[in-house]
Amino acid sequence: MYKFPEGLYSDVRIEKVRETLISYLKGDLREMRERDTAGAFIRVFDGKRWYYASITALAGVQQELDRLAKLATPAKDIAAHQVVQNMPWAGENQSKFTGEDLRSVPLAKKHAFLASFFPAITAEPAITMWSGFYKDTCTHKEIYNSKGARFISDQQLCGLRLNLTFTENGKTFAEGANLAGGEFSDLLPFGAELAKRIAQALEFLRASVRVQPGKYTVVLSPLAAGVFAHESFGHKSEADFMLGDETMKQEWQLGRRLGPEFVHITDNGALPGSGYTPYDDEGTPAHKTPLIKNGCLAGRLHSAATAAALGESPTGNARSVGFEYEPIVRMTTTHFEAGNMSKEELFAGVKDGLYIDTIKHGSGLSTFTIAPSLAYFIKDGKVAGPAQISVISGSVFDTFGHIDAISDHVELLSFVGGGCGKMEQHPLPVGFGGPYVRVQGMAVL
Repeated sequence: MYKFPEGLYSDVRIEKVRETLISYLKGDLREMRERDTAGAFIRVFDGKRWYYASITALAGVQQELDRLAKLATPAKDIAAHQVVQNMPWAGENQSKFTGEDLRSVPLAKKHAFLASFFPAITAEPAITMWSGFYKDTCTHKEIYNSKGARFISDQQLCGLRLNLTFTENGKTFAEGANLAGGEFSDLLPFGAELAKRIAQALEFLRASVRVQPGKYTVVLSPLAAGVFAHESFGHKSEADFMLGDETMKQEWQLGRRLGPEFVHITDNGALPGSGYTPYDDEGTPAHKTPLIKNGCLAGRLHSAATAAALGESPTGNARSVGFEYEPIVRMTTTHFEAGNMSKEELFAGVKDGLYIDTIKHGSGLSTFTIAPSLAYFIKDGKVAGPAQISVISGSVFDTFGHIDAISDHVELLSFVGGGCGKMEQHPLPVGFGGPYVRVQGMAVL
């Protein structure tokens, strides 16, 4: 399709996106639009450096390829360069979405669906402020490279979220309800999710008790465990953090034991949901990458370049937030694998502890912090009343050593509106979730 320059590695990534966004603030429509964008990211590699360009005029791709080639220095042995060796070889692969096309759902239907939940909000006097939005994205990608590879993928994601602020007797509490999926029909259970969150928030507002700071046995919900895996471990698994950092390489030495043998964490772009990435933005197919296996460090996330630098293999994690940006090492869906204990057995083993259901935010590399939203006391193996917690925190490596139970079922969760941030690229859709995870001696404030 394109004439790639001799003596250089080159690739072209075409993206065509249809996005729908409907947003409200306390009943007032703020935005309702459908937008189509298209563009291309073009790059050339001469064995020493990369040359990039991004354009919106797709007819100009060949011209940009030729312009970038003039800036580079051709190398006869470019095909033998390890970065080039790591790029996909000749062949065509396609990944097409086979469900209901979101572009066929009328904008009026999407708007009416979002608005149908507003009466449940306005009927509750304690809800003093609220906002809501519906969003969907349909993305078509084509990747071509000078080794003869051609990858085509179509994917879509839709979802809605309502952010609610509750105020009563001088107390305030904020919580939200959200749901996402690959098809519009996946959103139909949202009414039940909203009713559940309103009831939980009201109970929390009226009956929550401040936790005494200290160390507790903590049970993390699939959401909280997913954020913990992503923020505290997943980012440190992104191999570009290690380039030129000998201390990080030593700390992150493969084979190092972190926790018990039943602890496993993987990243997998092939899983359905908001982290689904059938091919990364270099064309490497998605697959399951073990990061912790049997309690030991087992792998890292790579692009073609970081894999070459560390003598490992690409993992399908070279991603960008759009055609304007170069691909960098990013997560897809990172989660704990299932354990061998039922949820009921896991909770039954806690005499006096805490359960983290939802969270406000989380962050961390060597040290992590998670700010819980809905949290509860655990008494004699049963979830008791709501608990007010500012943060839970600790050393990442130490905390993994204190995990003593993982439930036997994984719940993967999808989200729209937000995502993972790294460098200037935000927000990138990723997947969260996992099993229930029990940790001994977590610091709670």
